Amino acid sequence: MTRWSKVAWVLAWLLACHAVQAQRAPVMQSFDLRVPWSPEPVRVEGKASLVYELHLTSYAKTPLRLTGIAVIDDGGHALATFEGKALDAVLGRPDHPADKDLTQIPPGVDAVAYLTVPFDRTSGAASTLRHRITYATGSDAPSSTTVEGGAFAVSPRGSLPLGPPLRGGPWVAIYNAQWERGHRRVLYATNGAVHVPGRFAIDWIRVGPQGGFARDDGAKSADWLGYGADVLAVADATVASTGDGIGESATLAEHAAQKVPLEDAAGNYVALDLGEGRYAFYEHLKPGSITVKPGQRVQRGQVIGRLGFTGESTGPHLHFHVADGNAPLGAEGLPYGFAHLHVIGHYDDIEAFGQGKPWRRLPQAGGEMLDDDFPAPLDVVDFSEKSAR
Repeated sequence: MTRWSKVAWVLAWLLACHAVQAQRAPVMQSFDLRVPWSPEPVRVEGKASLVYELHLTSYAKTPLRLTGIAVIDDGGHALATFEGKALDAVLGRPDHPADKDLTQIPPGVDAVAYLTVPFDRTSGAASTLRHRITYATGSDAPSSTTVEGGAFAVSPRGSLPLGPPLRGGPWVAIYNAQWERGHRRVLYATNGAVHVPGRFAIDWIRVGPQGGFARDDGAKSADWLGYGADVLAVADATVASTGDGIGESATLAEHAAQKVPLEDAAGNYVALDLGEGRYAFYEHLKPGSITVKPGQRVQRGQVIGRLGFTGESTGPHLHFHVADGNAPLGAEGLPYGFAHLHVIGHYDDIEAFGQGKPWRRLPQAGGEMLDDDFPAPLDVVDFSEKSAR
């Protein structure tokens, strides 16, 4: 064997040893990370962001304590990081009471991180994102470990500016991503896949100029200020489906005592095919008020029904959302905006609204006009024609 042959043999041996050592590096079971749909940006109060859910399913044999989530772009930069209280605020677990430590994830359990991440397509931001998860194992001397996954491509589809679903005002936009039983945190697996149809759903409730949403004690549907209001087509569209025939209880207390089957959760409803795989849903409509039929063409601003109190509802309101399929529960909620959104005020918290307290007017005279925008939680909006440009 020549000198160079010996050198080559030694190098090959060293490389083989290194390969063996690499194969023996510690391997740990941890999380399956996935984003079940392709998120699209939404604009809220003029700021663009991605609103979506990261599912983390543990395949470890022992509990894992989640300590951090970072959303990473193609260049390795963190667009958002969630740790400590911020992490606690975004976590949900279908199996777990809300008052427990949700970061401690047992084997086989699915946790859901309800994320809102700044993302402005016009800034040239990367179109593919992934997640870096930090978690701890063991209890006596916990060790910190990271894993990356849950990559997804941001949908290239453009925004969807809509007309008003109601007339006049003031109307308050009732929703909040933090509410345990709010639309965004209610998952449905009805057709072999899990969906969040109400990801961008808003419950529109009429309020008075000085607050309050009902006359007297609001015990009956007719006492509520918005009851019976015209419900309008938000775009030129085709009626995709309707659901009628569900009656109303005489009082709110009587309705609350009844258990609503899941198939009747939407109450009387209309779904409009907006095109490009987008469907607008109007739910909880008044019995006998639907004025359109499947297959019918409607024009933006046309009356299609009236606001009511049917289905799974705690009071008369219009539930409105957009989804990617003609199914009230079996589709993904999609972002949208209103072509001209006139925000005139705001409630600081849901308690103030529920107690009938006055809403806070914006300091600028006449409120604020926003184009192709989604209202913030508890914004008070005026849909009057004079408010549109």
